[in-house]
Parts: sequence; C-alpha cells; structure tokens
Amino acid sequence: MINDIYSLVLQLDLCNGETKRMNCPNCNGYKTFTATNNMGKLVWNCYKVSCSISGGVRVQLTSEDIKKSLGYAVKELDNADFSMPEYVVPYSGQRDITRFTARFGIDEWELHYDVKDNRAVFPIIDNGYIVDAVGRSLRNSLPKWKKYGNSGLPYSFGCGKVAVIVEDCVSACVVGRGEFVGVAVLGTSLVESHKKYLSQFSTVVVALDPDALPKTIAFSKELRGHVDEVKVLRLTDDLKYQNKVDMENLARIGDTSWN
Repeated sequence: MINDIYSLVLQLDLCNGETKRMNCPNCNGYKTFTATNNMGKLVWNCYKVSCSISGGVRVQLTSEDIKKSLGYAVKELDNADFSMPEYVVPYSGQRDITRFTARFGIDEWELHYDVKDNRAVFPIIDNGYIVDAVGRSLRNSLPKWKKYGNSGLPYSFGCGKVAVIVEDCVSACVVGRGEFVGVAVLGTSLVESHKKYLSQFSTVVVALDPDALPKTIAFSKELRGHVDEVKVLRLTDDLKYQNKVDMENLARIGDTSWN
C-alpha cells in the first residue's frame, strides 16, 4: 500500500507550491488526503486521526523554482524595513526544532532558529519579502510568543482561496498543509492590516480555541464588511492538536462547493 501511494503522489506531478486534495487511497476518507510540493519536498498525509498514512520525499526542482527560491533570499537582504537579527539563523537540523516540528507533525523547511532565546522562528512573507517574524519559545520561557518586527501582518501558511483564522503559527501550519491558508493574527483583536490581508480571500473561517467564543464572534462580525463569506467553526480543541472531529468539520465547512 505504501509503495502504491508513493507512486500515486509522484504521478500527480505537482509544481512547486501546488497542493492536491482527494479521497484517501488508504482509508477512503472524503477529501482527507493531501499532497503538497514545498520547495522540492513532496509531502502527503491524511487528516483522519485513525489513518496513519503520511510521508515525504525530495523531488527535483525546476530552474524557475530555484530562481524563485534564490529571489526570496535576495529580497530579504534588500528589504530596508526589516532584517532578521543575526542570532536568528535558518533551520539546519537543530535538534530542538526537529523535536518541536515532530510533536505537531509540521514541516521544518521554512523555519528559522533563534540561537539566543532558543525559539522556533516563523518568517512572515509578503510579496516575496520577509517582512517580519514570530518566535515560539522551545523551553516554555516567557513570553511564549515573540514578534521580531512591526509589520502588522498576520502569519500565514499554505495556498488556497479559503483562509482559516487560528490561534497561533503552529495551528496555521497544520491547517495550511491542505487546500486552506492558515492565518494567525497573533493578538486579541483584528487591526486594519489584518482585515486588508484577509480581504483577498473568497471565504474566511474563524476557528479559534473553544474558550475564545467572544473573540470568535467579534472577529466574524468585523470581517463581514471585508470578506464575501465569513464562517465560524466551533472547535473541541486547538487545531494544532488535530482532533479528528475538528479536522473533519474543517474540511466540511471549508468546502465552498457545499454551499
């Protein structure tokens, strides 16, 4: 079965940044299986907790993909408004980062590492520029989350027309592995820069923690003047923990073809 799935994913011939979603070839879950090409790393998994199918393999990048990846580095250097502190370095196998990503089942390919504060750092990219970054403590020190710049932009991960507002960057990475864009606004309120960013999506799903109902209602009301369709997803747990019911409900509520 594993070899069959490996062959199936390769046959999809995904371009860099492209994601395909389909019924799981292992458990037959409806649209629970996704495959994504992330800068030459082809990854796949099923969102059903009861299904253990997942994997990854390196594939060859096209020359255009390589040019784009080099462009990110050049643009970061040219950006006069923000630059990473010298003690924040790209991921290169640091053990603490590897343990952290393994815990939540997210990829480490785009993370950086704060050597000084021992943090996993999530770059915020806008139009090809690294304009900000957010660090998460790996040793439970305070503050748990740290912003490195003042861009005012949310952290986002993934590709698609449906944005899912979540509590933090880890949840955004979990959500963004499929056809959604995970968006962490990194605060208790929405500011104009958040609303402007979210207005590019056809649908926004507000999926905050179960104990954040007042904030969920407030966000959904504020966004209705900026986004065509706003939905609310009632969760049983934080999305980073990938509760089976929550992930299935997300797949259902985010599928605009159901409307």
